[in-house]
Amino acid sequence: MQPFRRLSRYAKRMLGVAHRAITSLPWSHGGDSLSAASSAAALSLIPYFACVRILSEQISSLPLHVYRENGETPVRVRRSLFSRPAAVGTTDRWVKQCVTSLATRGNAYGLIVARDGFGFATQVEWLHPDEVHVDESMPTLPRYYWRGQEVPRENMHHIAWFLEPGKVKGLSPVAAFARSIGIGLEATNYGATWFEHGGTPPGTFQNKQRTLTTDQAEAVSQRLDAAIKRRKPLVYGADWDYQAMQVSPEESQFIQTMKLNASMMAHIFGIPPEMVGGESGGSLTYDNPIMDGLSLYKMTIRPWLELLEDNFDLLLPERQYVEFNPDALLRGDTKTRYEAHAIALSARFMTINEVRKIEKLPPLEGGDALQPVPAPVREDRYTLPPAPMSPPVHLLGHQIGGQP
Repeated sequence: MQPFRRLSRYAKRMLGVAHRAITSLPWSHGGDSLSAASSAAALSLIPYFACVRILSEQISSLPLHVYRENGETPVRVRRSLFSRPAAVGTTDRWVKQCVTSLATRGNAYGLIVARDGFGFATQVEWLHPDEVHVDESMPTLPRYYWRGQEVPRENMHHIAWFLEPGKVKGLSPVAAFARSIGIGLEATNYGATWFEHGGTPPGTFQNKQRTLTTDQAEAVSQRLDAAIKRRKPLVYGADWDYQAMQVSPEESQFIQTMKLNASMMAHIFGIPPEMVGGESGGSLTYDNPIMDGLSLYKMTIRPWLELLEDNFDLLLPERQYVEFNPDALLRGDTKTRYEAHAIALSARFMTINEVRKIEKLPPLEGGDALQPVPAPVREDRYTLPPAPMSPPVHLLGHQIGGQP
């Protein structure tokens, strides 16, 4: 609770928050219509959690750089808001919290708690989206409330993922797909009950010559159950017949339901279903992990990076912008990287030391210069060898051709 108390003090002292006792709005939770418990239950669904994990980990692991426009050549800004954007944690943790909030609630709310002398943000703390309420009755002038306190619009950095026209808040995946998520949770509970209680009786134990009373049948059943659990040999007379029951889980549609639900969760986020336990429904597979990573980047990661870059740019001074470096995600094997380095050197858009830096090697003396342009290959003129002489032909006693 201590970090939230500090944020509250920031809001009171630095941001000029107006205190209002409004009872007509859901200040106890705010935000989405589903409770925080429902959202937590959604994350307990393995495919849903896997989708959120893949997005947050892949994006937060990419280097984040800030550049300043300087003519035709941008200049790298070493110290900026993103050097240490929050009071606690690192930049990758800060980005991961933002992506997690977007993937679970569809919105990320950043409270600007510190500014420099020019008024630009130097520290932004992500708020829990369930504690934020947005009054979007006027979409062009929305009003933000955090824990019942109105926050000035200029001090709330709001990022929306899937935004409908005329709306300020992004669409919440948990609220929009509550029924699909509920089906997955019910299937998970069913599977746990199946394996915990056996689903069906493990078998039948029949006496062909005697008729047993209820008490006798129960006693035999308990002895049989105890022997099976202790994995001990079962000894019985000739008048008993034990028949194990074989019930395939596929017959109960359990596995198919789980795969279908995993595929639906993956389609929500645009992630290949096979990465979260689902099925793509087609024959397109990648044996090469590089192609698999390239497909994930193009279809899933890149739109998220563009969303974050456009919104992070709003926190920076004019002529500065943010870029994620996806090279870590698209990094190929050794042979592919070396071939790409050779092309870059021959095309003269990278130096030897730049290539060595990528490969985590120390620089070389004179390696900061571009490679010289190779001289054009010219074909030397040469004299054709004389044609082989034909054998002499004697015609009417005269020698024609060949040596006289």
